[in-house]
Amino acid sequence: MNNIVKILILYYSRTGATAYLAKQIARGIESVQGATAVLRSVPPVSAENEHAIKLLPESGAPWATLDDLRQCDGLFIGSPTRFGNMAAPLKYFFDSAGTLWADGSLAGKPAGVFTGTSSLHGGQESTLLTMMIPLLHHGMILVGIPYSERALSETRSGGTPYGASHFTPHGSTPNLTEHERTIAQAHGARLAQLSLAIKGHQVTREQKAQ
Repeated sequence: MNNIVKILILYYSRTGATAYLAKQIARGIESVQGATAVLRSVPPVSAENEHAIKLLPESGAPWATLDDLRQCDGLFIGSPTRFGNMAAPLKYFFDSAGTLWADGSLAGKPAGVFTGTSSLHGGQESTLLTMMIPLLHHGMILVGIPYSERALSETRSGGTPYGASHFTPHGSTPNLTEHERTIAQAHGARLAQLSLAIKGHQVTREQKAQ
């Protein structure tokens, strides 16, 4: 039996803060035996250009494909907030995933969301909540962070029960706080554990059916 679960961390990052948060979530995932993290990004878009100019990014995670979504056992999506909502590049990518919705490729898989803002009350919670909507349409199981994680009650920067988050004051260099790192890692570990439990149940059910 294959006990390895692959958790896709799909994000858009412009200044690097969301990418840093993605890496902390990846650390949490890989702290769970039998789980591996896969980092993927999406290209920028604009009103003048809806397609990536380059096939490969200059640095960071490779561009995501629909096959990355199809093949994952669990999913995180992350974006900086844009007026209380996810950034256009991530929205554009999900708008192209209609075939996965039609065949139920993501149904029953656990998913989580994460974000970052340049102002403490700049839309973290609304961004996280609206990012959950397409995941619900795909039939995914949403995974948040319980208050049994002490850092959630102690943080004075990012971190919500809806998903990991980060606060970078406008004009500052991204630098995650200890609480933000702890919450992100806890979020990653929790989703990885659930993914393992779901996959183990599915394998057991298939074995019984044979």
